[in-house]
Amino acid sequence: MESTRRSASRPDRHARGGRRAATAPYHHGSLREAMLEAAERILEREGIAGLSLRAAAREAGVSHAAPKNHFGDVRGLLSELAAVGFARFGAALVANTRESETAKVRLAAIGRGYVMFAQRNLGLFLLMFRSERLDFSRPVLRAAAGAAFGVLARATGGHQQAHSDAPMTLSQGAQITAAWSLVHGFAMLMLDGRLKPLVARMPDGTDEMTLLGAILNGPEASC
Repeated sequence: MESTRRSASRPDRHARGGRRAATAPYHHGSLREAMLEAAERILEREGIAGLSLRAAAREAGVSHAAPKNHFGDVRGLLSELAAVGFARFGAALVANTRESETAKVRLAAIGRGYVMFAQRNLGLFLLMFRSERLDFSRPVLRAAAGAAFGVLARATGGHQQAHSDAPMTLSQGAQITAAWSLVHGFAMLMLDGRLKPLVARMPDGTDEMTLLGAILNGPEASC
């Protein structure tokens, strides 16, 4: 009987683990970070449809009214979360580049970083490009997005900041757009599973990233 009562009064380990993130205390002054972490967990678990200011507050273990001072509304929360995503995105683009490499090699590495980020951060990546849900008048989002796209712009030899207001030539705009369209289009086709039938017809061991490498670097002559 004693063991039965003890078991009955003790919450299930898995249930307790599932609530740990929601009830973990946060230090005074870190409400914004706690809310963003909670929002990202919801985004990856339930998608953008399940993410609201109230849901994020509940996940973070804070009152429903508290986040309004930091974000205003759910669009503000999504915009701040997208800014976090763009900061990570920019770091991922250059993670495997070297200053000593040729422009072509650097651009290929940035392209792989782009697609790998999308693959590993599905919910966050899709949010970052949902402009109708984001407020790009927020300085933190504009700065993070501009810095990330500036990486791609510089790698093409184009303008320093793809999203700045300074003028650029038609040729520079075309270079940036061609590179961006290639890797973003590839990422979306991959995420949607549209490349799988094509890859299945290729030699054994070929996957989406192998295909991307052939596009960015040029297929081997033997292929």
